[in-house]
Amino acid sequence: MTFDKIYQYNFPTTIRFGAGSSDELGEYLLKHNLSRPLIVTDPTVAQLGFFTSIINALREKNVSPEVFSDIHKNPVKSDVYKGTEVYDGTDRDCIVGIGGGAAIDVARAIVLRVFHREDLFKYDDLIGGDVYVTNDVPHFITVPTTAGTGSEVGRSAIIADDDTHQKKILFSPKLMAKIVFADPMLTMELPPFITAATGMDALTHNMEAYLAKTPHPICEGIALEGISLIHKSLERAVNRPDLESRSNMLIASMMGAIAFQKGLGVVHSLAHPLSSLLDTHHGLANAVNIPYGMQFNIAGFEEKFRRIARTIELKEESGDAVIRYLFELNSKVNIPHHLRDIGVKDEHIETLADLAIADFAHPNNPKPVSREDFRELYAKAL
Repeated sequence: MTFDKIYQYNFPTTIRFGAGSSDELGEYLLKHNLSRPLIVTDPTVAQLGFFTSIINALREKNVSPEVFSDIHKNPVKSDVYKGTEVYDGTDRDCIVGIGGGAAIDVARAIVLRVFHREDLFKYDDLIGGDVYVTNDVPHFITVPTTAGTGSEVGRSAIIADDDTHQKKILFSPKLMAKIVFADPMLTMELPPFITAATGMDALTHNMEAYLAKTPHPICEGIALEGISLIHKSLERAVNRPDLESRSNMLIASMMGAIAFQKGLGVVHSLAHPLSSLLDTHHGLANAVNIPYGMQFNIAGFEEKFRRIARTIELKEESGDAVIRYLFELNSKVNIPHHLRDIGVKDEHIETLADLAIADFAHPNNPKPVSREDFRELYAKAL
């Protein structure tokens, strides 16, 4: 693979992948008779040089973008409603999500809401709400700027209730982007911490997808290759970034998002409550919890852990070796080993366990997880 060339992949949607691919956005819009995009991003990305360059390049092509960036780092319903008001009030004709998982989730939820005006959580997939996604949706384009969630190739958005902080899933095949401009150059300015946290998020997606109990050998193959790319590239992407390592991380994050249609597991159910209760960065929450969650899963699934060990080129092919590797990788990219280092206290554990057992991810874990298991895992990680 030549890293300064643009490739096109048509799986699961059209992906323009490679350095400089984001420069094609303006021409794509004009080709599809679109000239008034709502650009959804987050407050940090909105201030970065490459984002300004994208907006200026669109204006030079007589495209009139409207930027909406008033979103939380863990998105809530009111973010979606505010963005929809901007879409309505400025007469937009399409939506472009530029950013990491938060921005693209909000963008996708606005895509849903534009022509579906019931309460947003009526469409929660966990209660069968996807059957109500019956109308058309605006033309939707994604431009990822982090290598983590892979939400640019997804069909769902995770949005939390403003008051209860419970996370809901909005899902429909209609919510997949028409095209993704995956440009690794947009990730080059990411600070080391964000690169590390989002990279460990991508690793968590791939590992949990591989282990998830739903049979899906296609996704398992994708997940193993994603794990391999992250193994070869994450440390360099964090500490000595170059185009090759950033490209590998970006493609691996998309592979994780494709693979986890198979399901996720215990690590995500440990992580989601940290974001809800303590506003912890999702990638960081996964990164700290992944060694503990994976250790919980070893017994009974030793062969799958041997396969992971072979994929990451460990001399000892065992689950215990994989856990040691995860702790070592966290150290190499400056992720702490304990929850207390990211603001979790003893008094949080019971509430976290309540939230974790109610989470949507762990039913696909390879083995059942009880509330007591969650409490013990949080205590161990503390």
